[in-house]
Amino acid sequence: MEIREVDLAEKRKRKSFLNRNGEPKDAPTERLKLLSRTVRENQYLAAQVLYFKLPYMTRESCKADLARTVSALPNLRYVDLPEGFYIDEPGSLTLKTEVQSRCPDIRKMRYAAGAERSFAKLLQTRQWQNLEILELSHLNIEPSILIHALASFPILHELKLDGLPLLDNSIFLTSPKSLSIPPLIKLTLSDTPNVSTEGVVNYLLRPETREVMTDLTLINTGVYLESLHQVFAAAPSLQTVNVAETVSRAFQPSSVPPLASPSIKSLHYEIMNPSNASRMPRTLPAPAESYYDYLAFSLLQGALPALDELFALSTSLPDLLLPPPTAPFAQDKTRFPQSGLARPLHLYTKAIVEMEWQLTHISPPTAANRRGSATKTRPLSLYGNSHQLGPQWGERGRDSVMVGNGFGGFLAIPSEGALPRHSMHGKKKSKDYGWMG
Repeated sequence: MEIREVDLAEKRKRKSFLNRNGEPKDAPTERLKLLSRTVRENQYLAAQVLYFKLPYMTRESCKADLARTVSALPNLRYVDLPEGFYIDEPGSLTLKTEVQSRCPDIRKMRYAAGAERSFAKLLQTRQWQNLEILELSHLNIEPSILIHALASFPILHELKLDGLPLLDNSIFLTSPKSLSIPPLIKLTLSDTPNVSTEGVVNYLLRPETREVMTDLTLINTGVYLESLHQVFAAAPSLQTVNVAETVSRAFQPSSVPPLASPSIKSLHYEIMNPSNASRMPRTLPAPAESYYDYLAFSLLQGALPALDELFALSTSLPDLLLPPPTAPFAQDKTRFPQSGLARPLHLYTKAIVEMEWQLTHISPPTAANRRGSATKTRPLSLYGNSHQLGPQWGERGRDSVMVGNGFGGFLAIPSEGALPRHSMHGKKKSKDYGWMG
């Protein structure tokens, strides 16, 4: 049974003439102090701690207690740290010193704007050799420093580079005498306009990367969408791809092959028009629509046979994925269309980023339905009925359907089984309208 912190705080209050414990204490802070004392007094228990999660306000306001706690955890791998830790804030200096000196087995770390000096020190200290996940955000660092630092993490498998103004294709170049980025399973490039298709493809073509890379994210990079097919071809093991771009010109379809991959299962293809698109002449189509035409062409050609989930910022895409109907007077009615989806597709679409995703199930052509079919559904409830909807909804948690207005508002509609039943044979009608709340 779930017990919320608010309920526990109310139970801790004792109303008496002495008003003992009348002012409730901050429970997370007290627990942190108790944990700190426990692990500092019991080394055996301290050695068992691998994960340390904290509420946001606790880690922001109790940096001294947090520093005392992590100093006694030699095998710590993952820990929730305050934001000042990642930007070299003076108030977090003691905490950062403790983590660097007492926690050598950290597996996940982040460096943000202001932490350039700490990141550069990795070249001399070579700490955290078991680091697996690294995020660099808005750092002004030279590509040469970045390459040397990344090469010092031999088992790094997830890297996120966000808003690095000096980043270019040179970090992906390799030579027998130079260091290089280790082979990654997941790579995220965001707001890196100087990284082009050539650099990404060169990295993906490395044999050690080609076999392990499964997750790739490209957001506002220098990788043009007309050359995205080269990226797909260079990474045959990709399973999840996220592409987000703002385009100001229409797609140039001349001699561009379709997007083809035998392994991609989930694709986020979010192409947006510029903010001033409303000022364009109404006679001209929005430039983003041409990119969705290209995506629909690729899907109907069967170039993405393993695709199961597709997310797109286009409400017209479901209609584009249904091929034109076969003429009823065709002589060979047993012949299936040569193009179309190879398997059922879960298509999530919306017109703008702020709206809710709308799910459409698209089925491939069959003998009974040569064109295929598309079935739209409404957003289902993500709420349980144990707390939010009350006991009158019954014991099953999926009896409700949440009908959205597209901007976060929902109206709860009960199922038919929850409606009050009335007798129509002379008996008095029931007045139990408990389902209405």
